[in-house]
Amino acid sequence: VQLQASGGGLVQAGGSLRVSCAASGDTFSNYFMGWFRQAPGKEREFVAAISRIGATTSYADSVKGRFTISRDNAKNTVYLQMNSLKPEDTAVYYCAADPRGWYPRMRGVDIWGQGTQVTVSS
Repeated sequence: VQLQASGGGLVQAGGSLRVSCAASGDTFSNYFMGWFRQAPGKEREFVAAISRIGATTSYADSVKGRFTISRDNAKNTVYLQMNSLKPEDTAVYYCAADPRGWYPRMRGVDIWGQGTQVTVSS
């Protein structure tokens, strides 16, 4: 499967942004989907994950209650709605796909999109 992320941009602290990731090349509903982010000088970190039909979600503690992951299997797309954004949310956001199953924080996932930049100004 190939992944194409979009929707990043510049937003003020407290604002909202939605990033999207379109999948192609395989049956989208076969994949658990997730979002990771990488800030300058830091390692890539898990943000959120969603199960194949969207029944189960998981979030990093740092975004719980502010971010919502969702998917539309008819559109082969996964979304990350980000509310109450903070400057520390500034990062390149990557979508990921995992055909294996539900692993905590999508450990070991190796299918990645190209990333989209999210910048939150204070």
